[in-house]
Amino acid sequence: MLKKPVLVESLIVFVAVLFVHAVVWDRYSWCAVALAVQAFYVQFKWDRLLQLGGAVFQFRTAANSGLLPASMVIPLLGIVMKERCKAAGIVYFERFGIVVASTGMLVALFLSVIAVGITKPVPTNTCILTGIAGSIIIYTMKHSLTVSEVIEVLEVLLIFVYLSMILLYLLPRCFTPGEALLVLGGISFVLNQLIKRSLNVVEGRGDPIDFFLLVAVVGVVLLGLFFTVLFLFMDSGTWISSMFFHMMTAVLGLGVIMPWLYRLIQRNPLFWLLQFLFQTQTRVYLLVYWTLLAASACGIVFYQNAKRSSESKKHQASTITRKYFHFIVVATYVPGLIYDRQLLYVAAVLCLAVFIFLEYIRYFRIKPFGQTLRHLLSLFLDERDSGPLILTHIYLLLGMSLPVWLFPRACAPKGTLSGAGALVPYSGVLAVGVGDTIASVFGSTMGEIKWPGTKKTFEGTMTAIFAQIIAVALILIFDSNVNLNSSYAWILASVSLVSLLEAYTTQIDNLLLPLYLQIMFMA
Repeated sequence: MLKKPVLVESLIVFVAVLFVHAVVWDRYSWCAVALAVQAFYVQFKWDRLLQLGGAVFQFRTAANSGLLPASMVIPLLGIVMKERCKAAGIVYFERFGIVVASTGMLVALFLSVIAVGITKPVPTNTCILTGIAGSIIIYTMKHSLTVSEVIEVLEVLLIFVYLSMILLYLLPRCFTPGEALLVLGGISFVLNQLIKRSLNVVEGRGDPIDFFLLVAVVGVVLLGLFFTVLFLFMDSGTWISSMFFHMMTAVLGLGVIMPWLYRLIQRNPLFWLLQFLFQTQTRVYLLVYWTLLAASACGIVFYQNAKRSSESKKHQASTITRKYFHFIVVATYVPGLIYDRQLLYVAAVLCLAVFIFLEYIRYFRIKPFGQTLRHLLSLFLDERDSGPLILTHIYLLLGMSLPVWLFPRACAPKGTLSGAGALVPYSGVLAVGVGDTIASVFGSTMGEIKWPGTKKTFEGTMTAIFAQIIAVALILIFDSNVNLNSSYAWILASVSLVSLLEAYTTQIDNLLLPLYLQIMFMA
């Protein structure tokens, strides 16, 4: 078993599921366990389809399907959010957590049914397990959700189906099935929330920074879909196409996205953003500091490309070189988490929009910077960038930002959760910024004992755990809002479990690890 990484990865996920439900066992726990068992069996059907080339779409081939770890993320997030908000007495967000969990289970079940349906010959035992899991989930939803909540879950599922058909066709080899489930499931949920809130705008209700996130994510996705369809009929690399790209970006931004945001926050979005960014002196200092860090990151890119000689065009940046950016991101996020989390929230949204927009320019070869970006970023490609898009830097930003965006502020009246929950916003910093970075650096330089069936080393994993414990101690010293209430054993178990997952998973660890660490901290 230890020589098959997918089995060890599955075991780690099962342990995480049982850990969470040992704390919050209720009717949804039966659904989560049933979903995990059927996903374990179905992921082998997906793996076989990927090996034989029998999947409907072209997925990333350098990894397994990743269905089990991805299937459990959204349901577990919803369950732990429900429990935290229930403890705080916030009924609205308790119900919201139930909707999130139900949506995640139904979307994961749908992806499993697709795999079972296209597998030949039909896997009878897996069909039975999928049917049992589906029956348990639907029965529980029937007795837990109101009619409006059921409609909301079905809306997200419908959006997910259409997005999957469109994006997986347009972006071959960019995702594994598990990564597609996480990314497209998240986008589907965000789009549904934006539509729902746009149709039910109540003045003074809702935080503007939440609306800013929803509109930014949906806006850049719709922008990408629009230009992808457009450039099917014209050459995107000409000056005329490039001018049209910039003009239409301005038109869609100022004519669609800005009015949409204005309707939600009931004020001019640009004036609100400027007022928000420069509201206090601390924010000005943070913005200047982040600008210097961004300049240093650009400097690393230019320096590494300058070192690339004409005789070594196939040369790629080393693992340690790529981890420089992890250190820069840690240096970016930690001061924001300590001094101004709302500013960090908005700044991360802006960075995400900029990153995706720059990727559009690179992908479509938009003049004058498209070809330059292709040349500069090609040095930092790895085996996970096998499709037409370069997504690793976007995944890094998402991994650091998702714990900040998904933190249930309404259920934390004092700005922080109790116990290990106080570390939730730091999940990305700990899992990716510290753990993954230290594991890669020490594992590649000093590691000798490899985990069976993987390239990862025992020394790298142990060093990562030790480094994260030190990071937690430093957070306790510098962030006065963090009070762990003697939950040190749970923190150690959570960090160790996620570090083992990092050693065995073949999925995008920048995206997966912070979410699992957040789930463990919130349990």
